[in-house]
Amino acid sequence: MRSLKKRAAIVAATVTPLVVLALPAPQASAHGWITSPPSRQQQCKAGTVSCGQIQWEPQSVEGPKGLTSCHGGNSRFAELNDDSKGWAVTNVNRTQSFNWQITANHRTSTWQYFVGGQKVAEFNDGGAQPPSQFSHTVNFGNITGRQKVLAVWNVYDTANAFYACIDVNIR
Repeated sequence: MRSLKKRAAIVAATVTPLVVLALPAPQASAHGWITSPPSRQQQCKAGTVSCGQIQWEPQSVEGPKGLTSCHGGNSRFAELNDDSKGWAVTNVNRTQSFNWQITANHRTSTWQYFVGGQKVAEFNDGGAQPPSQFSHTVNFGNITGRQKVLAVWNVYDTANAFYACIDVNIR
């Protein structure tokens, strides 16, 4: 019996490292949101608007690519879709910089900006990893007045994207 336990221990010691090596490597977590002008996530984080769980996780609005909702299809953050919530509106010019905060960078395919369902800007990163803080400058063309901007960070090597909505008054 003692010999059987010894053999089992040897087999386990030999096989375990091989199993660990065969497992897929975990993917890097990618998280980020727009800090300025203040996105809805940023307003929740700052306590400007009462939002529930998102106040502690502004970087976590992740969902499948191709969505058009502020919450990225994540029911935990559904409050981000509530246009009647009293979101602060930021006055901006027709050309505006959007500042991102990335807490865990990830290879990026594109960054897209939409107003009223219309794409107004796209930046192609071709699989590059973003720095922890950076900006995009978006030209709104002839769009004016109070608008909700949807910013989308499309991750390069997954089927997911990160979503942020920003309430602005374009002058």
